[in-house]
Amino acid sequence: MVLKYPGKVILLRGNHETRRVSHQYGFYEDCHKKYCHNAIWKACCDVFDALPIAALIDDKIFCVHGGLSPSLPTLDSVMCLQRNIEVPPNGPLCDLVWSDPEESVSQWCMNPRGAGWVFGRDVAEQFVRKNNLTLICRSHQLVQEGFKYIFGNFLCNVWSAPNYCYRCGNVASFLKIAPDGTRDVVIFSAVENDDRRIPERNAAPYFL
Repeated sequence: MVLKYPGKVILLRGNHETRRVSHQYGFYEDCHKKYCHNAIWKACCDVFDALPIAALIDDKIFCVHGGLSPSLPTLDSVMCLQRNIEVPPNGPLCDLVWSDPEESVSQWCMNPRGAGWVFGRDVAEQFVRKNNLTLICRSHQLVQEGFKYIFGNFLCNVWSAPNYCYRCGNVASFLKIAPDGTRDVVIFSAVENDDRRIPERNAAPYFL
């Protein structure tokens, strides 16, 4: 998509675009195996630091990898965030790439992932209303159906990795937004295993 639409695709930073997580879950190993040194990995990490942390579509749709932060109640506060750094283990930058929505809670709760927060409907609804938004669009949580609305229709989870870790069997999706605001979910499946190379090393069970 980036190659096909270079002026229309914006890559956002997620929790894997950090030195700690990319080292732990295989990217460092892949770079070292292919290039026999870690200079490429270090260069990629410098790029990770420069990636935008969030995006706003037509002033109405807030896009972020993880979720919200109690320290960032407005879009202006997100805009003022110092992001050109390694994501710390806590704080607002960490929250944006690690936090998760949960329908069983209403406010802020500790996140069992050990980073970010779990936030409920009241928190998300207040953020949408205060910032005059129509949708929070995020990822970070595997959904078997590839796409899922949470809290009605003002927060959605878009999962774009089919058959995650080569063993989850899930479909994936991307969300198309028309100029008039109409939303269209496009579902796709993984390439058959016979047509792809599957790594010998099992991926760490990060998503569990």
